[in-house]
Amino acid sequence: MSLLKTIDPNPLFEPKHKTAEPDRLIAGSPAFKTWLQDTAKDGTVNTGVFEATRGETHSIKGETFEFCHLVHGVIELTEKGKEPVTYRAGDSFVMKPGYIGVWKTIETVRKIFVTVT
Repeated sequence: MSLLKTIDPNPLFEPKHKTAEPDRLIAGSPAFKTWLQDTAKDGTVNTGVFEATRGETHSIKGETFEFCHLVHGVIELTEKGKEPVTYRAGDSFVMKPGYIGVWKTIETVRKIFVTVT
């Protein structure tokens, strides 16, 4: 088994489809797609591609660390008690464990992610 994994930003296999949980939904009716492409460390490290349509949801990371790189789209993240930050295609960011805020998808966004729990 190779220890090198290429993450395809435009995977051809069927994604997992989901909508916002009612207790997380703030505005709109965002739809989510996830293409999980790699799992390691007994499922505690996951890598793949995520896509979200326009809408606004509560984002709560709990004990999860997440690195994101936006492939396309525009989002606005507002950490609780902080000013909003806008991210666009080409930007990268990290949401650390304990992060609580609002995720607003302004233009359909696709990101490559790595989560560690």
